[in-house]
Amino acid sequence: MTEARAIAERVLACPGVAGLSGGPFGTVATYLPGERLTGVAVRNHGVDIAIVARFGDPLPAIADEIRLLVGDLADGRPVNVTIDDLDI
Repeated sequence: MTEARAIAERVLACPGVAGLSGGPFGTVATYLPGERLTGVAVRNHGVDIAIVARFGDPLPAIADEIRLLVGDLADGRPVNVTIDDLDI
């Protein structure tokens, strides 16, 4: 399993996350052989994650939980979480 896929699975397991998003211009993605994994971009300078959050949950808490869940997979890089939309 790739690092990006493992991060995506952990993010999707977070109760406050309804799904992954490509970000406003679709740039939050990792290209894997034969597919584009939208919502997680693993880069040298950090890990970018864009999500659709569930309405009603406190948004800063969701972002903090995601950082905690994927911190060990980020290999010391900062984890940037963008809440791109809300699922009502």
